[in-house]
Parts: sequence; structure tokens; C-alpha cells
Amino acid sequence: MSKKIFVTGVAGFLGSHLADQMLLGGHKVVGCDNLVGGDKGNVPKGVHFFESDCSDLKEMVIIMKDCDVVYHCAALAPVGLSVFSPYTITHSIVDATVSVLSAAVQNSVKRFIFCSSMDRYGKNQVPFTEDMRPEPQDPYGVAKVAAEEFVKNICSTFGIEHVIVVPHNIIGTRQKYDDPFRNVVSIMINMMLQGRQPIIYGDGEQKRSFCFVSDCIYSLEKCLDDKRVVGQIINIGNDDNFMTINELAKKIADVLHFDLNAVYIKDRPQEVKVAYCSVDKARDLLGFRTEK
Repeated sequence: MSKKIFVTGVAGFLGSHLADQMLLGGHKVVGCDNLVGGDKGNVPKGVHFFESDCSDLKEMVIIMKDCDVVYHCAALAPVGLSVFSPYTITHSIVDATVSVLSAAVQNSVKRFIFCSSMDRYGKNQVPFTEDMRPEPQDPYGVAKVAAEEFVKNICSTFGIEHVIVVPHNIIGTRQKYDDPFRNVVSIMINMMLQGRQPIIYGDGEQKRSFCFVSDCIYSLEKCLDDKRVVGQIINIGNDDNFMTINELAKKIADVLHFDLNAVYIKDRPQEVKVAYCSVDKARDLLGFRTEK
């Protein structure tokens, strides 16, 4: 059955791909983005787009009218800088989430799907599982966990079904290539294409596992109406093919035929050394699989 879907951050990386998939599924899509980190050119044709900030409650109430489901993907995302800008991060994540939730309540939205972050897990033992107690290490992770609590509280109070998804290390097309602070794969590709050596924080032995956005979107789409996911926290991403940042840099350099001599600088504050999630729950509930 066709639904009317509201997507925040629709001009961003994840939100735009999600909107594409919703349109392919025959749904109506309304989306907003303040274009601070997004690009209007990413917004799929067919989306009713509003250049609006999620923290503007009055605007959210108006543009969310008659929507059945909300996917809240928007967030200011320079994770590594959050220790230097905790106020800005908190406003863009917590305040904005409460605003979108409040608008959802006023519009009698049936389901609210919140995109959290692997930063919620902090220095827990890997692989991270959904039943672990959150131990965020930086303001970005703290803000995401606080936003999760608002999602659970407000949705429970007002009878809205909710799902908390935790996409991690997602890569693919439409990812910002010119952002110096996030998306390590895009950053390295961009610098090498310019003939510049990539910058690596610390010793480069930080360990991650990357997932193509198409694999992530498949599971996000399944959250639309599956009853089994209601009230759940679900990791979405790759849990194999781990690599260090050093290995990532070499792999990219090999593909680009680039003479790699990376520049190493001081560790980023509060960066977690080894971070990857178990996605067994997503396999069980959402049929998650990697195709690439």
C-alpha cells in the first residue's frame, strides 16, 4: 500500500538514496534539508522538497501534514569536530529530533524511524551488539543517544511506532567528496585525485568495516511497515571485510595508481580505535545482505 513518507536530510547522502527507494516503491515522498551539509542536486526528482531546518517546529508541522511515516536521517555530521562544538552538535541532533518528533505527534504519524550512529557504542567490546549499554565517547555520540531516548519516550507516550536504526560506515555515490572532516573514503579519494597525500590521524591502525549504501537502503526500506522491528534498535552495515585506515589508504592508492606517502598527525580526541557492529539482528529481522 502506498504511503506518504517524510524524509529529513533528503539532500544528504543517506536521505537522498532512501528517497529514491521510496519513490521506486510507489510512495509519495516529502523531504526537507537545510542544505548545510546536503546538496539540492541530490534530491531525487519526484520529492516534494522544502529547504527547511528540522529545529523549526512550526515549519515541520506544516510540511509533515498527512505523512504516515517519518525517516529522520538529518544530522550535522562532522563527528571528529564535535568535541570542539558540543553546543552546535547538540542543537542539530537533540533539539532537531525533538522538533521533528513533536511535529510527528501533531500530525498523527504512525511510525518514526530514527537513524542513530555507531558512536553510541563508544569503547564497548567489538563487535557492537544492540543490547550493549551505550558508552559514547564524544558529544556527537552523546547527542545521538539522548535523541534516541527522546524517540523512545515521546513515541511511547503518544502511541507512535518507532524503530532506531544504526547505520555504520556507509559509503557510496553522493557522499560529499570535499568535506575534510567526515567520510574517510571520500576524503582520501578526493585528496589523491588532487595529487595530495592523505592525512591519517594517529598510527592509522584504527579498524573499520565499510558498507555500500545500496545494501543499507534495502534494510531501511524494510523498516517501513514490518511489525517485527517496532521498538527495536537495529545495526545496519557490514560486519566483515575489516580493514585498518592504513590498509584503506593503500587500497585506494592502488586503484588510483597513486604514489602513497600518507601524512600522519596527532590522534583525534576521543576517537575509538576499533569499531564495528554485529548485524545478525538485521539479517534475522530485515533480511540484510551485502551484494558488493
